[in-house]
Amino acid sequence: MAKKSPQAPLQLGRPSPPPASPEEAVLDRVANPHPDADYVARFTFPEFTVMCPVTGQPDFAILVIDYVPRAWLVESKSLKLYLNSFRNHGAFHEACTVGIGKKLVGLLKPKWLRIGGYFHPRGGMPIDVFWQAGKLPSGVWVPDQAVAGYRGRG
Repeated sequence: MAKKSPQAPLQLGRPSPPPASPEEAVLDRVANPHPDADYVARFTFPEFTVMCPVTGQPDFAILVIDYVPRAWLVESKSLKLYLNSFRNHGAFHEACTVGIGKKLVGLLKPKWLRIGGYFHPRGGMPIDVFWQAGKLPSGVWVPDQAVAGYRGRG
């Protein structure tokens, strides 16, 4: 897995080739400008793609990541590159969703994080995967992830 030294520059603001795999992708973090406040940061990634490790067919999902940061925020360009690195990677829905959540928790050490992977059906059945870590601080408002249960998802 590619590691960055503490002095390595962020990918933000410079050309960054797409990583070939999630193992090669680097997630950057930046300082939280409001470490004294509990708030939710949300990333919605409506075009997540991963390859089925058995059939090689693409699987498509909407990923929604919510977290309450401590000292660090994930830098969004690096997150986009990381999530796009799954395009040619073979993994089951559960492995992707939980693995992404664990990687973000390891990097950011947030107070709370949840990820929802809302996969479009193949073979007539959608598989949705949900994972969370930490404890939601009291009084923090977290909106619903707002991805409809499968009825065409449109």
